Amino acid sequence: MSERTTVLVIDDDPGIREYLETLAARQGYGVYTAEDGETALAELDQVRPDIITLDAVLPGIDGLETLRRLKQRAPEIPVVMLSGHGQARTIVEAMRLGAADFLRKPFEVEELELAFSRALENRALAEEVRSLRGRVRSDVDGLLMGGDSPKMREVKEIIEQVADTDITVLVRGESGTGKEVVARALFQLGNRRSRPFVKVNCAALPSELLESELFGFEKGAFTGAQKRKLGKFEYANQGTIFLDEISEMAPGLQAKLLQVLQDGEFSRLGGESDVRVDARIIAATNRNLEEAVRKGEFREDLYYRLNVVTIHIPPLRERIDAVPLLVEHFLRMYNEQYNKNVEKLSDETMQVLMDYHWPGNVRELENMIKRMVVLGNESTVLQEIAQREPMVASPAKGGAADAADDDLDLVALGADFEHGGELDLKAISKRASQIAEKKVIERVLAQTRWNRKEAAERLQISYKALLYKMKENGLSEGR
Repeated sequence: MSERTTVLVIDDDPGIREYLETLAARQGYGVYTAEDGETALAELDQVRPDIITLDAVLPGIDGLETLRRLKQRAPEIPVVMLSGHGQARTIVEAMRLGAADFLRKPFEVEELELAFSRALENRALAEEVRSLRGRVRSDVDGLLMGGDSPKMREVKEIIEQVADTDITVLVRGESGTGKEVVARALFQLGNRRSRPFVKVNCAALPSELLESELFGFEKGAFTGAQKRKLGKFEYANQGTIFLDEISEMAPGLQAKLLQVLQDGEFSRLGGESDVRVDARIIAATNRNLEEAVRKGEFREDLYYRLNVVTIHIPPLRERIDAVPLLVEHFLRMYNEQYNKNVEKLSDETMQVLMDYHWPGNVRELENMIKRMVVLGNESTVLQEIAQREPMVASPAKGGAADAADDDLDLVALGADFEHGGELDLKAISKRASQIAEKKVIERVLAQTRWNRKEAAERLQISYKALLYKMKENGLSEGR
């Protein structure tokens, strides 16, 4: 035991004080003593012990009142209560006031050793949790609060308000904005942080597999089910389950999820009885759920169950002042991870990053900084951005390229126009529509980095319709 670990013994019986002092000294503790509560409280600022033993019956202010004042002054110091009576009411009140343990006199030496050991372990755990919460807040500040965005201040405020509750939270935002970071912050800052955190991507599996993944199955439920399998909800019992891309869940599964939210129970595939679970649900989506409800793609009753507290994460382009702080954060992180020493980016590169529109949001920026650190140069990333920007430039910018496009469009719409030839207005209108459609599809595909599923959502058409239009317009990623 370290000599720096100290015990303060508070007892009005000189014999007990001497006995406890001897026991604690044999265990390697430094020992201070006080004969009453007033003396102990007066010396607390000078003597800052690691643990306190406190007699429940003291002259002047009694043991319980002393305990209350000690916890007000130094809540982090564990207090082991000692009493020759051990009345149930006294024990309950002592634990309510924050006592770490309660021993009846006379006690065995092993009991005191165990009480000290448990109290110090719990204190170390509490300090670790405080440190972890500080790091999580730092991560939230770094990844989400960079810059002076009122929207991001609101995100942080909501996280801190609801983290310690069991309330269901819906996190919304474009791909790459940091929805999982928010979910993990809610978990780490909450009262379930010592329990499991289980993540499920609802878009990663077909409906049939997702159901067994979430809710498990019984032996013989289907061909190949050779033994019972627990679902993610059971693994998340007493903890938190994060349902990413919740909007991709099939209607049948939505009904089963609704049952879990309403009743806290579900049945495994092939099961005859219900399974009860207590899991906090955090869901995330990059889709417009209200639109999905209107189209009948998402259950309205589930939407209202999930939408108890909503956290909207704005895209990076709407908080562009966060880029320098995010760059600094990712440089530090990947320098440490890959044992590199890229201290800062050039002014030219920073200006390019500030001017970029960031369709992939924070995730895209992180990947770019990661490549810069690993490769040791900025040119490849600058070239990548330069190649992307012309495809997604705003039509409002105008310029020679736009003028050239307009000329080409005129040729396509009516080659004989300048020579007085006849024009088919209906055909021209149809062709103009096709050209405009192709440009819009091409631009949205570029903005989504050719993520066809996300592009279809932005264009408000089905995935199959997008594939058909891409084929019709000769669009492919490698063109």
